[in-house]
Amino acid sequence: MRALIQRVRESSVSVDGKEVSRIGAGMMVLLGVKKGDTPDMAKALATRIAGLRIFRDEADKMNKSLSDIGGALLVVSQMTLYGDCSKGRRPSFDEVAPGMEAQPLYELFVAELKGAGIPVETGVFGAMMDVHLVNDGPVTFMVEL
Repeated sequence: MRALIQRVRESSVSVDGKEVSRIGAGMMVLLGVKKGDTPDMAKALATRIAGLRIFRDEADKMNKSLSDIGGALLVVSQMTLYGDCSKGRRPSFDEVAPGMEAQPLYELFVAELKGAGIPVETGVFGAMMDVHLVNDGPVTFMVEL
């Protein structure tokens, strides 16, 4: 599993011109699932992201987590995170888990975060989405298991 995490001041997702989710300060997570990923990986990645200390403290150091700032998460499925652009000019998606395999892991990831007491909003799995965000920093990290 691969997560691209962006620290945001706000973020939202719209589908077919209708807003389906919105958060204020927190993290926007683009989540990719590859073939062979497991439920244990989804749980471990959720735990890691929930505890990441990427928010500024009083000394302007990245030392606070989502729960420390009262932030929220917006999680969006992003199969193109496993697109391979190393050959030719057209990406290959051979590593991407098919939707029937990826969706339960995506949903488990979200459930684990909610179970940790973090407010979580989501996009619509498999839909074409317009994702809007105001990146805070900018601060962006890739976390992979």
